[in-house]
Amino acid sequence: MSPQMIDRLIAAFFDTVLMVSASAGIAVLAGIPLAVFLVTSGPGGFFPAPRLNRVLGAIVNGFRAVPFIVLLVALIPLTRLITGTTIGVWAAVVPLSISATPFFARIAEVSLREVDPGLVEAAQSIGASRWNIVRHVLLPEALPGIIGGFTITVVSMIGASAMAGAVGAGGLGDVAIRYGYQRFDTTVMVAVIVILVALVSLVQGAGDTVVRRLRAR
Repeated sequence: MSPQMIDRLIAAFFDTVLMVSASAGIAVLAGIPLAVFLVTSGPGGFFPAPRLNRVLGAIVNGFRAVPFIVLLVALIPLTRLITGTTIGVWAAVVPLSISATPFFARIAEVSLREVDPGLVEAAQSIGASRWNIVRHVLLPEALPGIIGGFTITVVSMIGASAMAGAVGAGGLGDVAIRYGYQRFDTTVMVAVIVILVALVSLVQGAGDTVVRRLRAR
């Protein structure tokens, strides 16, 4: 492999990390409040809003049902409006974030629903406000599950970022398509696969370690 190709792979790796990191940050900032609302606005929740809960739940399910490559193309006008372009790392952040947020929100919702109801009842019995219960009971108790779900989300985003390379998003997927597939260069394809597997393993290992430590407390 030539030095130029090694430089391209290194640059593509950092582009992928930037793309996934920015999208993951947005997914967390939007996904956790969304999950909290879905839990607390449903039947028996602190802030009952059944109609809004059903509408928002349907929207979340709708975005989750759309394959990423279809969503990527469908969001091209919105991507151009927000970033001014439809190619490059930041253009990929828009569809990645919109795809990852409902996925992560549903995982976080499941973790929040699994919190022991006895803890919530104990907090209510001592007069804790609804927001304090969310902040000091639900979120801390669900944190291991949320971190585990976030890890799964990031891993899926790494795969989606490689898929986005097929439409000019940059990163490792772009290198694999342009220099591996189109030029029939098996070495480049293998190198990209090895890097992606290593990146996924690193993320999964780090997430599992954090979850174990949180549960050991």
